[in-house]
Amino acid sequence: MTEARRAVVLLSGGLDSATVLAEAGAAGYELYALTVHYGQRHAVEIEAARRVARARGVARHLELEIDLHGFGGSALTSSLEVPKDRPAEEMTRGIPLTYVPARNTVFLALALAWAETLGAFDLFLGVNCVDYSGYPDCRPAFLQAFETLANLATRAGVEGAGRFRIHAPLLTLTKEQIIERGRALGVDYSLTHSCYDPSPEGLACGRCDACRIRRSAFERLGLSDPIRYEERCGE
Repeated sequence: MTEARRAVVLLSGGLDSATVLAEAGAAGYELYALTVHYGQRHAVEIEAARRVARARGVARHLELEIDLHGFGGSALTSSLEVPKDRPAEEMTRGIPLTYVPARNTVFLALALAWAETLGAFDLFLGVNCVDYSGYPDCRPAFLQAFETLANLATRAGVEGAGRFRIHAPLLTLTKEQIIERGRALGVDYSLTHSCYDPSPEGLACGRCDACRIRRSAFERLGLSDPIRYEERCGE
């Protein structure tokens, strides 16, 4: 019996990353989940990542802490207000305030470093260029460029030990398609967290872009979103 290949999966605790973790597992990889606490205001997602990792039975869940809050430049890492109640057409126009400068470049670099020490050549992340088309680091061109970099900038790549590959299986899926795929893979979305500006109790606001996209997708599928929203507290 051959040993399972290892994969490093970026796990934020959100709906997309939980689905990608399940995708990597379904593809037969031994799972190594990487979660980054980068100074984000929605740090409650770290606990969500822990729940998802436990439920999926990963080989190891590594948490790293870096301080992108020191740079600011984003509504997620500074005192800038998180946009709320934006119409759909506005959410798909331009680069939003929730863009964190170079975040996916930093995250993939960390995942690459860990992968090289593990002897893993497959990196998975949950980026999507359909619902989040405003983020420059969620585009196919970025992923292709980073894959090239990974094979040029590592000892394993230069010595020919293997070829690093960046996997983004959700890249061109709608949020509804992602949810349907996750349900088919047994993902428990009640464990996840997507909100950019949760309440002090960790409840989703229901009004930021991430909440609106998520809730709309569940509604279009005729399903109830299993997480709790702040506005529903009194119901």
